[in-house]
Amino acid sequence: MTGTTTEHPEERELLCAAFRSFDEAAHTLQQSYHALTARVEQMDVELAHSNEALRRQLCQNEAMRVHLDGILESLSTGVLVVDDCEIISRSNRAAGRLLGSTDAELRNRRAADVLALAGLSVCDRPQRMGQALVSIGRVPLHKDSGDASGHLILIQDITRVYQLEEQLQRKERLAAMGELIGRIAHEIRNPLGSVELFASMLQRDLDEHPSAKRYAEQISQAVQSMDRLLANLLLYTTPVRMARGWSPVDPLIRTSIALAAHTIAKVPVEIRVEIDQETPSIWCHEGQLKQVVVNLVVNAVQAMPTGGILMVGLQKEPLHTLGIAAVRLTVRDSGIGIDPAHRSRMFDPFFTTKDEGTGLGLAIVHSIVEAHQGRIDVESTVGQGTSCSIILPHPSSMQNQPESGATDLVERNLALAEDWSHE
Repeated sequence: MTGTTTEHPEERELLCAAFRSFDEAAHTLQQSYHALTARVEQMDVELAHSNEALRRQLCQNEAMRVHLDGILESLSTGVLVVDDCEIISRSNRAAGRLLGSTDAELRNRRAADVLALAGLSVCDRPQRMGQALVSIGRVPLHKDSGDASGHLILIQDITRVYQLEEQLQRKERLAAMGELIGRIAHEIRNPLGSVELFASMLQRDLDEHPSAKRYAEQISQAVQSMDRLLANLLLYTTPVRMARGWSPVDPLIRTSIALAAHTIAKVPVEIRVEIDQETPSIWCHEGQLKQVVVNLVVNAVQAMPTGGILMVGLQKEPLHTLGIAAVRLTVRDSGIGIDPAHRSRMFDPFFTTKDEGTGLGLAIVHSIVEAHQGRIDVESTVGQGTSCSIILPHPSSMQNQPESGATDLVERNLALAEDWSHE
């Protein structure tokens, strides 16, 4: 064997060269394997980082989607997302509440058809929707590129805004009327006192002439009636002296109902009193608030000529209504309701739809509530009834003491309350 190898040195060299080449190839292959392994490990790390970044991005996108959905659902403005074919692809809770449908029921329907069923359309003017007043507008919806991608239909309940505008206009109107009324009332009341005095003297001097004395008595009665009217005018126009204290609610309401008994007795009325047990007392001027309740009760009963249900109640009011703790005193009837055309004028002095009455009752109610830093909400449906709610501040502490002079004012105002010619 040795001899054979010695005899063929060329083969031996070739074999050695082959082994060296194999070793070099194996070494190169091993280096490539290590490099590939390192690259794969690096790619695994990069892929893990990319997956983590993608997971975070997906979580952020989902959180943003949930946040935007929350914002959309929390809006008080109704939103309909409409594509280029006028088909609704999404709506929020407010839109469903205003249109009386769920998001699933609104999807894939033509927006114009949905609005038409509710008697609405997209236009600039306010539109009435039951008891609410709404405005409906259209806003283009754009992609990130700026291209149009359908539009949004916005349904906004502007009832409260409209009410505030009415209140502002009413205040301006009543301020001007109040100044004029006050001056006229004072000018009339002075000579009226003289007429009353002379009529009284005539009654005394005409004891022996009954027929003539009757005329003097009628003059005196007419003067007294006019004096009561002027007293109500002055009560309306004179700044109210607010002497408030804590008054038990149940006696206040029941006494007010008793003062209105002369009207209640004329028709069959079922009276319901509902008082929140957590609110046994109310911070108010007792006499003036009794005037408010008496007037509202009389109006409610007169709105039920064939009888019905009268509900008087008190409950706590959410903080956001007045921005402070408050209570809601409600007088509700099942009567004929208020004509929408009369709603904006119902608190104007001398405005009345009745054959009898001065038209001052609700004007004085409004003045008293304003003096309490409260507000009046009226909801009415023709043929179904009316609900008048007085919302008054309700201090959290009951340590407040009644202000001086409260008793005198109560007695003076109660006398006026019994003499009212109601709205």
